[in-house]
Formats: sequence, C-alpha cells, structure tokens
Amino acid sequence: MSDSPGWASPGSSPSDPPPASGRSASGGGASGGDTAGQPTDAAHTGRPPAEQPPANWSAQQPPPAPQGWGAPPPPPPGRPGWGNWNQPPAAKPGVIPLRPLGVGEILDGAVSTARAHWRTALGISLAVAVMIQLASTIATGVWLRDNSGFQALQTEAEPTAEDLRDALNGTLNTLSVEVLAALVGTVIATAMLTVVVSRAVLGRPVSIGEAWRESRPQLLRLLGLTLLVLLLVIGAILLGLLPGFLLAAGGSGAGGIALGLLGGFAGVVAAVWLWVRYCLSAPALMLERQGVFAALRRSAKLVRNSWWRVFGIQLLTVVLASMVGMIIQLPASLLAPVLGGDGLDGFLTGGAVEMSWTYLAVLGVGAVLASTITLPLSAGVTALLYMDQRIRREALDLELARAAGVPGYERPGDAAPGD
Repeated sequence: MSDSPGWASPGSSPSDPPPASGRSASGGGASGGDTAGQPTDAAHTGRPPAEQPPANWSAQQPPPAPQGWGAPPPPPPGRPGWGNWNQPPAAKPGVIPLRPLGVGEILDGAVSTARAHWRTALGISLAVAVMIQLASTIATGVWLRDNSGFQALQTEAEPTAEDLRDALNGTLNTLSVEVLAALVGTVIATAMLTVVVSRAVLGRPVSIGEAWRESRPQLLRLLGLTLLVLLLVIGAILLGLLPGFLLAAGGSGAGGIALGLLGGFAGVVAAVWLWVRYCLSAPALMLERQGVFAALRRSAKLVRNSWWRVFGIQLLTVVLASMVGMIIQLPASLLAPVLGGDGLDGFLTGGAVEMSWTYLAVLGVGAVLASTITLPLSAGVTALLYMDQRIRREALDLELARAAGVPGYERPGDAAPGD
C-alpha cells in the first residue's frame, strides 16, 4: 500500500475518481526505513521506466537559479549532475516551472497566481476579509465602544475591581467573536485559494463558483484540521507554562516565575516545531482528498528532513505579509482618529482614542484591504511549498505535466485502444 497519493485536484471535479497512483485509504500512512517520501516504483509515482523516458524529459533536472537554503537539492548519488548546458528547460504550463523550486520562485508563483487569476483570488480574499472584519468591528463596537471599564483602564491610574471585570468581560466577548470569525474565514479562504493555485500551476482558468464547488466538500474536514493544529500549538505552550504555574501556586513565587519563563520558552519552541511539521496538512487535505489525520501524517512526512527549509520559507512569508499589511493599514490608522473626531494629536501622543463607529469603520477598511492582499500570498506560498516538496520527493512534476497536457509526458499505453 503506497503512502504517496496522486494529484487529486488539477482540472477535476470532486466527483471524479481518485487516481490509481498510490491512492490509499490512509493517505500519508506509515512508511518504513530510509525510503520515506521516495517513489518506490513506476506504478506509485507514474514515472516512466528509465529505458523509456518521455520525449521532453531528461534524467537530469534543469539547473536551479538560487543557491543556499532555498536551492533545489543536488542530484541523487550515482547520477550525473544537471549542470550541462544542453539540458532542455522544465515545462511551465502555468505559474511555476515543473521542477524543484527555489524560494524566489515559490514567492513569485504565489504573486503570479494572484495576478493571473486576480478576479477569483482577490474576490475570494475580499469576501472573506469583509466577513471577518465586519464581525470584528461589530463586536468591538458593541462590547468595547461604551465599556466604562475599558475606558477606565485607558484613562485612570488605579481602576477599580469592577472596572477590571467589565473590561475583561468585554474583551473576552470581543475576542471570542473575532477568533471564531477569523477561524471560519481562514478555512474558507485557504480551501478556495488552494484550489485556485492548483489550477494556476496547470495554466487553467477557475472561477469563484468552481473554486467553491470543488472546496465545499472538504470544508468541515479542513475546519477540524485547523482546530486540531491550533489546539496542538496552544497546548504545547500551556504545557510548558504549567510546571512554573504549579510551583508558584505552591508558594515559591520566584522559583515559579523562573521555571515559568524557562518552560514558556520551551513551549514556544515546541509550538513552532509542531506548526512547521503540520503546516502542509491543509493542501494535503484539499488536493489529495485526505482525511484529517491522514493529512497530518502526509504533512509530517513531506516536512521530514526539510524542517529548516520549510520553517525559513514560512517565516519569510509571515514577515513579508506582516510588512505589506502594516504598510496598507498605515493610512487608515492615521485617518481613523481624524475622521473619528479625536484629531491626529491624540494618535501621535499615544493618548486614549474614542472608539466611535466612524473610527472603527475606517480601521476596518484598512484591515480589509490588507487582508485582501496578504491572504492570497500566504495561501499561495503554502500550497506551492507543498507541491515543491512532492516534486522533490515523489516526482509530482510528471503528474502535473500529464494533467496539464504537456506533450511528451504521457504514460506508455495511454493512447492505446481500449484504455
């Protein structure tokens, strides 16, 4: 039983039968020895036998442009290098060349997807961003705008216990609505944008309706997967803080604080490790029609021996998305207090700002614009990073070339009568 499922998404509807190459009930099931993540034979990967290569394919991959931690790996031992000048370029039916990708190519592929399918990608992210921000703005206005306790925390040096209780209740209510809206919105955006990226790689158009129909059957599974990963990450941090908390509760305040800081640091490290280990589970679930636990296993397998590379690319994406979001939101942050009636002086001096509906609405517009731009970038990088790992380990480039109809990549016997 293979644990290298085929490509389930490109150009197919959810009702299409799964491909025969490696499709199994468990998806990313256990694998043994040092062969994890490597194709075992032609039936598992679809790679033609060595003596009958496709017409446009060479055993040596084209040379990668970048060097360093983002560069494609060297050729396997015992095979010639790929630096020969006469090697043909990799097929590129869509936004990426079908070969191992560098960091710049992954980022460029995410941006190119948003540009090539801007109506679909930006339409999806805009709708999701409006839904998330509308819920957040309404919750903030209802529970914090006229909250005397929250205002007391901003203006009074010694707020009363009742002020603290009111502020805490309002903050928790607002935070609950925001987290719920962000969770649902992120799941929808991730599912639909992953479908858009899978079509963009093949150079095929996709509408918002098509992306919704293809992603809708997997939304509940993706929601469960997102919640599970979130619980694992938060649980790792809380588990690290627990010994210090227990020691402090037992009467050793200084020792509890020291142990809490040390345990908290260890918990954060464990949380980051888990996040990177399972960051490819969402595209695995969407594009391979996996279940929740099978998608987690697939992500763990694809990240294995590439943790630092995946971590670096994801961290770079988070930094870039945060910087772009801050730049886009800056004008709204400057205009909000002015249009809200407090003037610019209050913003510059750091004083308390009255949260009028106008103030919240202007901030909301800035947040919507920022999310509309950054959501396709984040989802696109994760999906392309998943494809890149499968290209490196499972020859997914050949399956993608066949799905895109690139000449010379057909399987032997595909055109035979009766097939």
